[in-house]
Amino acid sequence: MTPTSSQPSSIAALLAAALLAGCASLPPGTDSRTATVTRTAHGVPHIVAPDLETLAYGVGYAHAQDNVCLTADQLLTVRGERSRHFGGSAQGLLGLRWLPNEQIDAYVATMVDDAALERAWSRASGNSQAMARGWVAGYNRFLQDRAGNLPAACKGQPWVQAMTLRDFRRFTEILSMQAGQVALADAVVGARPPAASPAAATAPTVPAARAGAVSADALAEAVAAFREVGLVDPPYGSNAWAFGRDTSAGSRGVLLGNPHFPWVGSNRFWQMHLTIPGQLDVMGASIGWAPWVQIGFNRDVAWSHTVSTGVRFTLHELQLVEGDPTAYRVDGQVHRMQRREADITVRAADGSTRVQRVGAWSTRFGPVVVLPRAGLNWTARNAYALQDVNTGNVRSGDTWLGFGSASRVQDLQAAMRNLGVPWVNTVAADRQGQVMYADVSAVPDMDAALLARCAPSRAAAALLGAARIAVVDGSRSECDWRRDAGSPVPGVTPIERMPVAVRSDWVHNSNDSFFYTHPAQRFEGISPLVGDDVIRRLRTRSGLTELPELMARGPVTPEAALGQLFANRNTAARLVLPDLLAACAATPPSQAQARDGCTALQGWDRSNQLTARGAHVFREFWRSASALPNVHRVPFDRARPIATPDGLRLSDPAVAPKVWEALAAAVVKVRGAGFALDAPLGSVQRAITSAEPIGLHGGDDTEGVLNNLGDRRAPGITARGIVIDYGTSYLQAVGFDERGPVARGLLSFGQSVDPASPHSSDQTRLFARQEVPRLPFHPEEIARERVGEVLRLVRPSGMP
Repeated sequence: MTPTSSQPSSIAALLAAALLAGCASLPPGTDSRTATVTRTAHGVPHIVAPDLETLAYGVGYAHAQDNVCLTADQLLTVRGERSRHFGGSAQGLLGLRWLPNEQIDAYVATMVDDAALERAWSRASGNSQAMARGWVAGYNRFLQDRAGNLPAACKGQPWVQAMTLRDFRRFTEILSMQAGQVALADAVVGARPPAASPAAATAPTVPAARAGAVSADALAEAVAAFREVGLVDPPYGSNAWAFGRDTSAGSRGVLLGNPHFPWVGSNRFWQMHLTIPGQLDVMGASIGWAPWVQIGFNRDVAWSHTVSTGVRFTLHELQLVEGDPTAYRVDGQVHRMQRREADITVRAADGSTRVQRVGAWSTRFGPVVVLPRAGLNWTARNAYALQDVNTGNVRSGDTWLGFGSASRVQDLQAAMRNLGVPWVNTVAADRQGQVMYADVSAVPDMDAALLARCAPSRAAAALLGAARIAVVDGSRSECDWRRDAGSPVPGVTPIERMPVAVRSDWVHNSNDSFFYTHPAQRFEGISPLVGDDVIRRLRTRSGLTELPELMARGPVTPEAALGQLFANRNTAARLVLPDLLAACAATPPSQAQARDGCTALQGWDRSNQLTARGAHVFREFWRSASALPNVHRVPFDRARPIATPDGLRLSDPAVAPKVWEALAAAVVKVRGAGFALDAPLGSVQRAITSAEPIGLHGGDDTEGVLNNLGDRRAPGITARGIVIDYGTSYLQAVGFDERGPVARGLLSFGQSVDPASPHSSDQTRLFARQEVPRLPFHPEEIARERVGEVLRLVRPSGMP
């Protein structure tokens, strides 16, 4: 293996080179503001336009054809109007969290700053602004065309309204910050000074005992609190594998992109192919309202993203002024907090409405947060303010446009220099046989030395290693990383100090840090805020075990990579089941249910295929058993991170009874839900997005199954089975030939949220059968596989 590198070209040079590339052309006589939309199998749109604004106009329209009701519902979120229409106690999605509508509206009304967003967008590129305008206008055009004839979920509803640029800006801001401030929205709107909450005046804070030992119980409770809000073991993930010329068939790059994301809400992926003749030709998928491809491929490069371990915010421990808990000192000078207030309208069960005053407190760093379970209390002495690195991040559109025009992996590096990628790693392969791993996501610019100088206490510092939460001293301006320290974007760690590797053999990521990109890859000088050497995802161990086995079988093809993913091997079972079954035989548990569980697991093939019998029993068992203290026979060893932890500590009298209790409880739960212990997984595990019971293969993140599927909102088996609402979503396996990409891909939940659409679950059935179709990319392939009539949309000339 030989690492390769070269200077990344500029985005301008990248786009200039793209002008020489041959792409699809618009039909003769087509208006200069016309977007054409050609659908192929499974409703995938291929959109061609003469410019970016018209292209985005077509994207907004086509997306609304599939998902207008979803977008209309999301508009209520970004406007803070959910309570007005659905009531305050009903729940909605804000980013990746389900919260009461009242909390969502309060957060949006008080913390989304339209004036600041307008200033940020005034600095955005002309390309990003044009595409935002186009997307909004395309959505509104669809509403105009289909007035009175919308899908049943939103037909005739008063909350279906036209979109504005303000709405689009709000949506992108919330999406960018969903791994930071938005995840703590309830902690923001729930923050009250101690005068309003007397008990808080004496409540302990994280750094209560500055010189004392950190309480293990308190730290565990804090970790649990952050896990509950999705900031520890976050409810999103992914796998991405790239194989270079040393390991791939044909000596060209091969990429498998396998993002694990929600099947519902604003983070649903949607497939598209975007072309501007002579300038852009890119295919893939994006989440939300993105008018650009976020994960995909073009003629020369394929890439995917995985959520990275980078820290997206810091918590600043404020030293409050004695007698005034809404004033704090920085470098000895007094600063006053600002109270942000707004009115929201709340609908009652009888249809009447009331106006409710809501508020939140803000500082020079950001909002004050209160999370008592984590020890983040507002007392007479201290409060905690959250500073999010993605506030005002309007750069990501340019990053992804640069990706779409890339001709080699170094061009992706060039596109990332603007530091617009909000919270993901990038894994890529190109037609020349190079592969790349990069975590150039937005991370506060604090190195290890500055973190040490800014540490507020032992307990607070411990949160970084335990929960990836960085607490810093808020009484010193040195610890305010929003300063101009030479970075192209003040406060964001520049690419030169982020981990980037270009190789010719292989790289991978499954949501652990850059340390585990490749066994031979080393990085120096990377901030602890980017990542550490702890493996938190069992899928990382799965990948580092299974990928060498895949390569040992011969040169890797896209089909071989898909086959490895769909083997659905259960790593947790490989690690712990031998000990469990040996103990079942040697010292059978006293509980009859546990003995029945032993019998079921003895007959299981340790996979998560549709036909696997007993997989659901192990799932319910391991959900609880994996959280037991000291459950492993061999504990984690930093010197052997791939091999540990391992086994079950069933010789320990403090552990064994709890393991058997977990197994017995799993049996009771499975039977109580009405399923046999030896039922095939396909009869138990089903898609939330399909009205018909489509059985699914795949396993939970805690099991280390690479093909990750989860039931995040309502975990656990019920009478409906295991209802999947998260996991493998947009899936692509891409290779290259002399003409360009040879790609397979699917969207596991389908293109549309409308149950009446033929594309609401057609790809779910493909996914269940492990059929990943070829994706038409070249013009003649699209013409040959066209389904239905070509749609031509003329963008109004006077459109702002």
